[in-house]
Amino acid sequence: MTVRKSPRVGTPAGMRVLNQRAVLDRLRRGGPATRPQVAKDTGLSKPTVGQALLDLERHGLVRAIGRTTAGPGRSAMVYEPDPAAGHVLGVDIGRQHIRVAVADLAGSVVARVDERNRSRSAATLVRTVRDLAARTAAEAGLTTADLVVKVVGTPGVPDRHDRTLHHAPNLPGLGRPGLLGDLRAVLGPDLVVENDANLAAVGERACGAARGIDVFAYVTVGTGIGMGIVVDGRLFRGAHGAAGEIGYLPYGDPSGVDVPPRGRLEAVAAAEAVVALARQHGITTAKSARDVFALAESGDERALLAVRDEGERLAYVVASVTAVIDPEVVVLGGGIGGNTRMLRGPMEAALRRMTPLAPRVVAGELGDGAVLSGAIAMGLRSARELVFDRRGAVTP
Repeated sequence: MTVRKSPRVGTPAGMRVLNQRAVLDRLRRGGPATRPQVAKDTGLSKPTVGQALLDLERHGLVRAIGRTTAGPGRSAMVYEPDPAAGHVLGVDIGRQHIRVAVADLAGSVVARVDERNRSRSAATLVRTVRDLAARTAAEAGLTTADLVVKVVGTPGVPDRHDRTLHHAPNLPGLGRPGLLGDLRAVLGPDLVVENDANLAAVGERACGAARGIDVFAYVTVGTGIGMGIVVDGRLFRGAHGAAGEIGYLPYGDPSGVDVPPRGRLEAVAAAEAVVALARQHGITTAKSARDVFALAESGDERALLAVRDEGERLAYVVASVTAVIDPEVVVLGGGIGGNTRMLRGPMEAALRRMTPLAPRVVAGELGDGAVLSGAIAMGLRSARELVFDRRGAVTP
């Protein structure tokens, strides 16, 4: 589809477009409605609303879903935005898995594919993402060309100038120069590449633990550690997009020790560190952080000590961030963050010792779907406008 040239404001065609936008915005914000309801809410006349609905329906942007049945008088047709007018693609590239979903304009996921990430180079990763996107679109009865906006979540910081991802050492090849251009070449235009913790924060605010909260931080702890920050209801990325790269926070005595590639805090608080903590307490059988938490769940005292230590290290993160942005809540996610029930006690005890500025710490509600949910929510904001520009604007 090609974008239509918008009519000039003040012309009859321009007014017609403005009326269409007003009607469509009312249906998106307020839900299904009849022509009289739309006229009342927008201040437009009923004939104007009727013409706008006719134009929008003709171009597949709204659809009739039935008639009113309650109340006296004649029944009226009820309209809603047509969710099939466009689709968005969300991709979550993680060290262990690549998750892909296609959603309609109502935000409903119509197809999803999850696969283990076996890519060990940038070229393999790009091909894998291309193939999974095509496969997911096909399951939804679409092609990748039908997808209006594509949003890809990755570790690290996307640099739009050199089209490279920085600060993502946990995924081989992700920092190759030109990677963002390679992804655009296989996925097409209207592509957004965003930090995965940022997208998870968007997802939790859209439909998870941070609904309705305007200032919060989302901390993801798994293979790596990262943070998405929302201030005044908007993502805060910083001057270079690196806000939330908390893996590089200083931790312990830095004298005479170089910063590890992953960052000092990530080295002592991410998944491998949990296993190391368990070994320090005498556990030699745990191969992963999941094993350590399972032992703690069963009551193993040594594993509980390791969980306590991990909670105290994460409390350092919360205390550091709270002193800067004063969040209403801190949401924990990721493979380790999913154990918030066990971590909350040690974290809160440590926070009481560290700072009087202790926010609520809550578990994320979206699990391994947080990044995808954020990708879809972010994609929908642009897709709804793009779809109108490409389909709408019926001229007399």
